[in-house]
Amino acid sequence: MTSFRSVKRSTLGDDVYETLRSAVLEHSLAPGDRLNIDGLARELEVSPTPVREALARLESEGLVRKRALAGYTVSPLLTREEFADLFDMRLLLECAAARRAASHATAAQRSSLVAQAGGAALDNGDDQAWHAAFTAQDAQLHQLVVEASGSPLLLDAFTRLHAHLHLHRRYFPYAHTGVTHQEHRDLADAIADQDADRAEATMRHHLNQARDRHLVAFTQEKS
Repeated sequence: MTSFRSVKRSTLGDDVYETLRSAVLEHSLAPGDRLNIDGLARELEVSPTPVREALARLESEGLVRKRALAGYTVSPLLTREEFADLFDMRLLLECAAARRAASHATAAQRSSLVAQAGGAALDNGDDQAWHAAFTAQDAQLHQLVVEASGSPLLLDAFTRLHAHLHLHRRYFPYAHTGVTHQEHRDLADAIADQDADRAEATMRHHLNQARDRHLVAFTQEKS
């Protein structure tokens, strides 16, 4: 049986959601696993209501699926074709967002980007907590770039991709976190300098490099 951390009663709904989300990302709840609401509620020592609400949120993110009469299951991992399609979309959306951010970001947004990119690499000895924290940090940097673009449509499209959630479920390139941080710093600096060409080019380089790093997962499957 999956072992979950205890949840706090003060923020019950959010804690149940975060607990189940972490379990899916870490494969404690593996792709294809069936999710029984009553069983999860008993294990988490909560009522079925916050579990049901959490699963609905996870469904909206594409991390679980719901089928009539079959209930919820953990979504399968991305196929190579889905992975390629995801990065094609990211290159379209996020390169445009970086270019716009260089000219549309407020002073406060530029400062936030530089501060976020300058955060130290996370390593506290707890692989699960570290992974979750780095995933959140990585996602937040990209979210800030798109927000700074000043385009609600770009932001909506980016949010719907849930790219980071799906990528980090399949394969996490632990050895490349230092490189990732440097690419984030270069991107933030380009936007802070209001250099649209450099911002777009830096984002394109970062996404292409990230794609190559994650492709290792598909290569490993064939070996």
